[in-house]
Amino acid sequence: MLGVAVLLGLAIPSMGASAAQVRVLDLENRSVDPFQASPDAKAVVLLFTSTQCPISNRYAPEVRRLDEQFASSGVVFWLVYPNPAESVEDIRDHVSAFSYPGRALRDPGHALVRLAGATVTPEAAVFDREGRIVYRGRIDDRYVSLGVDRQAPTTRDLENALGAVLAGRPVPNPVTRAVGCFLVDFHR
Repeated sequence: MLGVAVLLGLAIPSMGASAAQVRVLDLENRSVDPFQASPDAKAVVLLFTSTQCPISNRYAPEVRRLDEQFASSGVVFWLVYPNPAESVEDIRDHVSAFSYPGRALRDPGHALVRLAGATVTPEAAVFDREGRIVYRGRIDDRYVSLGVDRQAPTTRDLENALGAVLAGRPVPNPVTRAVGCFLVDFHR
């Protein structure tokens, strides 16, 4: 399976390696290591998003649902805003307007983007309690490609990945292709 992902350019970077200490800024301009902020976490989800990406915005209800389902089980969700053009005020307004749960981080230098290997918004990366990336990709398969979506998803990839991590099992599909707004379009 991973061999196919490598051929498609979707391999998880440093699979099996632990997350190095990465510090980014929160909305209060404090330096935060998202992997150390919640030492009792069973999993950390980095959800790459943007104020301007319509696909990211359409996933807000699903992100809220997943947070409600998994937060009490020790899963910590971080919204990661990698667009350097988005101000703190823009991000605060976005979090409020879409009633996003969890915490928001700014990643204009793309430190978390590189660590996770993220390429689009929305895209999720799941790290286990040892800081190893165990899943990267779409939230679900609602979006087949840009401009092509289903009325409802048939596979809930992020939910399945979190269920596997919490059960102590390997993630069945550790890499999926996310559809959304390309990170390379964000100018630094």
